[in-house]
Amino acid sequence: MTLRLTPEQDHALTLLASAHGTSKHEAVVRAIALAAARTVQDTTVDELARQHIKGRSALEADIRRSRSHALPAGQHEESSGL
Repeated sequence: MTLRLTPEQDHALTLLASAHGTSKHEAVVRAIALAAARTVQDTTVDELARQHIKGRSALEADIRRSRSHALPAGQHEESSGL
C-alpha cells in the first residue's frame, strides 16, 4: 500500500512520529489503531489497539476494576449493561 500525503500532512506526520519517538510508519499504524478503537466496537480493533497503544491494556484493566467497585454487591458488569 502506498500512502500519498500532502506536504502539510507529511509535516504533521513527521511531528507526530517525532513526538512519540517512532518512525512515520509506526505513527500511522498507531493513529489508525487509536482512531479505530475510539470509533468502532470490534474485537480485532481492540487487539490492534492493545498492541500499538502504550498503556491500553493497563487502562482497560483499571476501568474494569473501577466498574466492579462501583457496582452494588453481587452484581457483575455483564448483568449491569456496562
